[in-house]
Amino acid sequence: MTTTITQPRSEAPATVEAPDERRRRLRTGILVLVLAVVAVLLAAFTAPETVRFALSSQFAENQLPAIALPALPVALALAAYTLVVALAQVWRGVRGRWSGLLWAGFGLAFVVTFLCWAAAGETFPLTNQLQGTLNTATPLILGALAGVLCERAGVVNVAIEGQFLAGAFAAAILTTLTKSFLAGLVAAVLAGVLIAAMLAVFAIRYRVNQVVLGVVLVVFASGITGFLFDQIPEGGAGRFNNPGVMPNLPVPVLSDIPVLGQTLFEQTALVYAMYAAVVIVTFVLFKTRWGLRVRSVGEHPRAADTVGINVLRVRCQAVLAGGVLAGLGGAFFTIGFTGSFDKDLTAGQGFIALAALIMGRWHPLGATVAALFFGFTQQLQGQLQIIQTPIPGELLVMAPYIATVVAVAGLVGRVRAPKADGEPYVKD
Repeated sequence: MTTTITQPRSEAPATVEAPDERRRRLRTGILVLVLAVVAVLLAAFTAPETVRFALSSQFAENQLPAIALPALPVALALAAYTLVVALAQVWRGVRGRWSGLLWAGFGLAFVVTFLCWAAAGETFPLTNQLQGTLNTATPLILGALAGVLCERAGVVNVAIEGQFLAGAFAAAILTTLTKSFLAGLVAAVLAGVLIAAMLAVFAIRYRVNQVVLGVVLVVFASGITGFLFDQIPEGGAGRFNNPGVMPNLPVPVLSDIPVLGQTLFEQTALVYAMYAAVVIVTFVLFKTRWGLRVRSVGEHPRAADTVGINVLRVRCQAVLAGGVLAGLGGAFFTIGFTGSFDKDLTAGQGFIALAALIMGRWHPLGATVAALFFGFTQQLQGQLQIIQTPIPGELLVMAPYIATVVAVAGLVGRVRAPKADGEPYVKD
């Protein structure tokens, strides 16, 4: 008689969640659960009326029909979705292949729920919102990309605001004098690079505290542009400060796409330059040898030095390249949007770009998305004031800053700066 011994089948080991991951999951879950509860409350107080989303601006020749939705049922359905995602995050965590889509859906559902509550019985100008978002976000994206280049190389760039101001002033004056937008763009780039060169010399060569230096450069740029602006003689704005706005350049075929075509592909050359900058910076940082050197001197400069990389030179190159982008961002404020320069025209947008850099986790694409979020929030404030919704517009201005604090506190994923960011390198 033969006895067969059957080995017990080994079960797959259960995935053990690390304590840090568990705490991060619970913190994020509690945060999104609070947002979901807010969405549910908004839905509960939504008026049983119709909310309309206008797909064309009021000045468009061909008016598209508005999208009409029953505000209360849509708000309830979307609020329920946000609640389900939030509970899933608290219970097990939203992970896997479709997690990105689920979180994108969460954000979209929360925004639409809010709009159903705020604009019930009104017509919300969706096209104006999208176009305004892109206009507001364009300089923020360029400034955030400048910060990515600098901080990936280990140099903290708090001076983005100063680069914006210098670029905006130079673009306005040179465009007015030469009647050439190209000359204005070149002047803006040179002005941004000048501030960047000052940052590089004092931070890299003389090892000045980079945060303090950045603030000083912002004050310097504000003071020098304000002083030069005051030197324009009374009544001389037409000769020195009247550059106008760059014309829109519609892209054939693409600009004819409803809603998105007019928003994305009927823009100025500066907006198209921003599109290109996002692609180029992402490619250069992660697909080229120079980008690898930039990231290495920002993470482990001494190790990079031992393999023959000139740490100080690479850092200077990255800071100057960031100055080019920040100068273009400054030009947008004058020749890209307003058509003239005024004192402190940028109004702290350079610091918003720095916040976008942090929220984007020092990645070009992440910084771009964060800048678009900030642009959307700022534009939404104006749109809601126009249609006279019940929420004070000042509360919306707080949203980007609250989100930044949340990101820096580590509640939304893991936020870590490059290891050597802000640390001067001393060669032995």
